[in-house]
Amino acid sequence: MFQKLKQRWKVNGLNLLLIITTFALGGSLCGYAGRKILLLTSLEKGFLWFILYIILVTLLWPLCVLLISIPLGQFTFFRSYIIKIWKKMSPPAGQAGGRKEHLTHIAVFASGAGSNAEQIINYFATSQNVKIALVVCNKPGAGVLQIAAKAGIPSILIEKERFFKGDGYLPELKQLNIDFIVLAGFLWKMPASLLNAYPKKIVNIHPALLPKYGGKGMYGQFVHQAVIASGDKESGITIHFVDEVYDNGEIIFQTKCEVAEHDTPETLAQKIHVLEHASYPAVIASVIQKQNRS
Repeated sequence: MFQKLKQRWKVNGLNLLLIITTFALGGSLCGYAGRKILLLTSLEKGFLWFILYIILVTLLWPLCVLLISIPLGQFTFFRSYIIKIWKKMSPPAGQAGGRKEHLTHIAVFASGAGSNAEQIINYFATSQNVKIALVVCNKPGAGVLQIAAKAGIPSILIEKERFFKGDGYLPELKQLNIDFIVLAGFLWKMPASLLNAYPKKIVNIHPALLPKYGGKGMYGQFVHQAVIASGDKESGITIHFVDEVYDNGEIIFQTKCEVAEHDTPETLAQKIHVLEHASYPAVIASVIQKQNRS
């Protein structure tokens, strides 16, 4: 049973133990809180008391479980878990006046720790129109894989030969009905197979003001080092569509930050991360909304 749960929730043994503990403690807490609330009333134990108790426990359970999950480090898992339950209980998403709107499935491609990917996942966690359906990674052990697992999002680990010289993992994307691709710190160039399958449906974020400081090898700290070495007084981020050339696609959005005299590549990177986290998810949502309307 435990092995099946590990596979279903995509967690390791320790996280499974913490999840089960959270369920147990959260259930106990909501039961205790329900009884305490009913003690404040003049009701005696009977049919009505038990009905109210069941209602209270049902309402309190999500809150109690989320509270317990915080110190146990399982908040992301339980937030996603509760959202899934809520969606199953709610009317079909996107139905208004009998017309069903399209649900856009996104695949997030990332290579590293996944801070941008995590912001995107959190932003769309409660969306009725957009679903983060897949995380794609090219580095074993990358932090983004753990983020995907905690959020209950499927992930695949890709290898270079098939990605560039094979089918680009297009069958896996099509199987999950992927409509849109977001690059969030993904360091490989997109192959022709994906560019042809997703025209104007792949976006990337670059930690500089393109067309400056773009191209092959210009990523992360290399960009910030180049900006500071040049003496530029400002830097920023660029969100753009992806084509066959590194950092060359049509620019969608840019925003800037000051480069102070005392800035180092590390301090500039912190400023850039703030801009990325604040802007990228919202810009993705805007692009998808415009494309769905057209």
